[in-house]
Amino acid sequence: MDAQAGQPASPSRPRFGVLRRLLPWLAPYRGRVLAALVAMLVAVSAILSLGLGLRVLVDSGFGDGSAGHLDLALAVLCGLIVVLAIASYTRSYLIMWVGERVVADLRCKIYRHVVSLPVAFFEQTRTAEVISRLNTDTTVVQGAVGTSVSFLLRNLLTAIGGTTMMLITSPLMTGLMALVIPLVVVPVIVFGRRVRRRSRDSQDRLADLAAHVDETLHGIRTVRAHSHEAREAATFADRAEAAFEAAARRIQARAAMTATVIVIVFAGIAFVLWAGGHAVLDGRLTAGEMAAFLFFAIMVASSAGAVTELLGDVQRMAGATERLFELLDTPLADATGPWPAQLPATAEGALAFEGLSFRYPSRPDIAVLDRFDLA
Repeated sequence: MDAQAGQPASPSRPRFGVLRRLLPWLAPYRGRVLAALVAMLVAVSAILSLGLGLRVLVDSGFGDGSAGHLDLALAVLCGLIVVLAIASYTRSYLIMWVGERVVADLRCKIYRHVVSLPVAFFEQTRTAEVISRLNTDTTVVQGAVGTSVSFLLRNLLTAIGGTTMMLITSPLMTGLMALVIPLVVVPVIVFGRRVRRRSRDSQDRLADLAAHVDETLHGIRTVRAHSHEAREAATFADRAEAAFEAAARRIQARAAMTATVIVIVFAGIAFVLWAGGHAVLDGRLTAGEMAAFLFFAIMVASSAGAVTELLGDVQRMAGATERLFELLDTPLADATGPWPAQLPATAEGALAFEGLSFRYPSRPDIAVLDRFDLA
């Protein structure tokens, strides 16, 4: 008889679609998620309102020379800052709580599933790799759910709202800014694919490192008995270096994506600033409108840069999520059998083995028992 067990597949490119599998885990906490989204909307609205307050401050406070208008504008700005602080605290607390709670539930579910897997699974899969997925990958998911996804949504909303306010303030300069957008999208797509591949490779190298530690420490008596300490240390150093190189490649791709987008975006802002300055000199814009437009443009640019940075975290989260659900997708048992026959309660007779064969799943080419007969 031969036992076989499936091993988690390892696709080379995790896709964002796998993140949909986390939605059922968020469902029990939909109330907190909705409250966090409301707080996020309030915070974004407060940020955008600061630009309008800046416009009033420049045109009415400084332009008119009215102390009353100046005091009122500053008071409104201070009130908006307080609202922004309260909303940011609420959003941060709620979404981080949800992230911790979801990952705790996910860890428990995966652990219950893993300890119920057939023994043959552990013959084919390294124990340290399973431990790495339970610890390292769940930590990646927790950080992304509790921080990165929230910041990504906030920056997307800020970018959309800021662009809308720019369009209201000056359609002409907004049109000039729109020329920069295609130059930003292309590097995000190109570098994003590279970051996703390298994130998965980095996680795999960390799993290899953890597997080596597990195997060495579990067999430490054998290692010491054969004086293989130096060899095991050298092997560990090689795998640690491979993990570092994989992480360095991921960091390089992510940094290149962020730097490219920042250069393109702020070069576009410099061009728009030049055009806006001439519009103020020609009387087509007020100084307050120009100040508000620059505020919104900077908000959009910084949000766009943050989005590219956070997309790297979400890409890494996609790879970790895929690895976790590979464990959950591993079948608990072979439904086709063969199953042992139930013996009668008062069995009598003799026990005999006829043509018994057995191979370990991890060594299918080596027969432990081959057509063994015993009577």
